[in-house]
Amino acid sequence: MRRWILIVCCPLIVMFILSGFGFKPFKVEVPELLKVKEPTVVLFPQDKTYLSDFNPPFIGTQFIGFKEALAFKESQGNYFVINTYGYLGKYQFGLGTLELVGVYNGDHFLNDPVLQEKVFYVNISRNKWILRKDIERYVGTYMGGVEITESGILAAAHLAGPGNVKLYLRSQGRMDINDGYGTSISNYMKKFSGYDISMILPKRNPRI
Repeated sequence: MRRWILIVCCPLIVMFILSGFGFKPFKVEVPELLKVKEPTVVLFPQDKTYLSDFNPPFIGTQFIGFKEALAFKESQGNYFVINTYGYLGKYQFGLGTLELVGVYNGDHFLNDPVLQEKVFYVNISRNKWILRKDIERYVGTYMGGVEITESGILAAAHLAGPGNVKLYLRSQGRMDINDGYGTSISNYMKKFSGYDISMILPKRNPRI
């Protein structure tokens, strides 16, 4: 009987003694550098899946802003992509256009970002020469509620070719051509209006 009483009472006596010494639970101290002092910034929306849902970074209304916005729309700025229609690189050039400016090797073009930038510049100069009279005639007018600007005209020429842009302008917007993905000349006229690309000089038959 006494043994049973000791077994029951001993743990209670030990707990009473420890509480008398101010026993406290073990506490872990977090280093100052690891403490969270403000909310964590979420880099990407939780409910978005595709990169195409994001807008390109705004880097001004000069030529660099124009070309980077156009590149983002074409390929999300990826130098090494080929789309389902076989268009290549950051600015999505077709082999026919590359040959017009003196580039004949698609694989080499795709793997050379510096060459891609040169081709873009040369092709813009070429389109500006072809469309020089239309730029002079139509910039500042409105078609379908959209103001016609030089940058809009040249972006549309990149999409559909300068010949189709001439048709669009000279038909007062009635001949609105779409690409294979359904993007129209009028869409590019609106999306890329208002950039200052006066630094690009028109050149007849420029070559790399």
